[in-house]
Amino acid sequence: MIEFINENTKKEYEDFIASHPKGHFAQSHLWGRQKSAWEFKAIAVRDSDGKIKGSMAFLIRRAPLFGCSMMYSCRGPVCDLDDEDTFSRLLVGAKILAKRCNAYVIKIDPDVPAENSDFAAMLERHGFKCVSRGKSFEGAQPKFVFRLHLDEGMDEAELLLSFSQKTRYNLRKAQKSGVEVRIGTVEDVEDFERLMLITGHRDGFTVRGAEYFKSMLEIFGENARLYMAYYEGVPIAGTIAIAFGDKVWYLYGASSNEHRDKMPNYLLQWSMIRWALERESRVYDFRGVSGDLSEDNPLYGLYRFKKGFGGRFTEFVGEYDLVLDSFMNLCVGSSIRLYRALRGLLK
Repeated sequence: MIEFINENTKKEYEDFIASHPKGHFAQSHLWGRQKSAWEFKAIAVRDSDGKIKGSMAFLIRRAPLFGCSMMYSCRGPVCDLDDEDTFSRLLVGAKILAKRCNAYVIKIDPDVPAENSDFAAMLERHGFKCVSRGKSFEGAQPKFVFRLHLDEGMDEAELLLSFSQKTRYNLRKAQKSGVEVRIGTVEDVEDFERLMLITGHRDGFTVRGAEYFKSMLEIFGENARLYMAYYEGVPIAGTIAIAFGDKVWYLYGASSNEHRDKMPNYLLQWSMIRWALERESRVYDFRGVSGDLSEDNPLYGLYRFKKGFGGRFTEFVGEYDLVLDSFMNLCVGSSIRLYRALRGLLK
């Protein structure tokens, strides 16, 4: 039985993805509310007892100039990865939804390790093509991440000992230097935005505004935290983390150009990891790193920083597209590439 989630079944759906090992905050209706420029739709499949056994949520965005839509399932599906029958039924539902919204492509980037060749083969049997590009941050979501598995019985002291010697040294340095980490509120978002602007200018990326971060804290409530690091009462760094189900994700980070030698980012990471431990989370996800691990890569420092906390370097299978209208996919794709090129020139 295939069904589209509605207000009557939303709680049951949320409970399912929160309890499933493949559950992800980006499959939650809360993320749909956060992504207000997109339409959120979710599909579920039930077993013979009437319980949900698989789901897939989509963010749908129209391409107004072309009269069509893109359907994107961020980190979906949520189901037993070996259950091809459930995946097939979810895909049937996705295609029904695609007809309703005149979608030219169904895009997914599942939470599936690259070594799971059976899952990749299943996607290809169903018509999906891998479109992963490069080894950095070219896709909608990072293909390479660091994950710290917290379900191996270690307490705080044991976890600290598992960090690299350099990471432990920098943690102690932050503490001895007088860096203080506090859980922020919506009122602190303006300071965080200022730090994000500084970071974006320093590292060359576009940043989101304060309203986006305020919305995230309000929508996710106690499942989202803003952490702010202070030195002598002045905010010098900040991070935002989201908790959902048995995982915690580090989503955004920012720091000033001053007092970076006080190592506030190490103390911020440790604070978020401790939150994951308090919640008895199974995984703390540091999110993206480059897949190019050569030391001359400009992004190698990010890899080294996250690696110091003892996580596992994880490569996902990447982005896959099921193209439903080849001509429209070419037209929209070309216009997006042109827009990005022009934006790059303007920057």
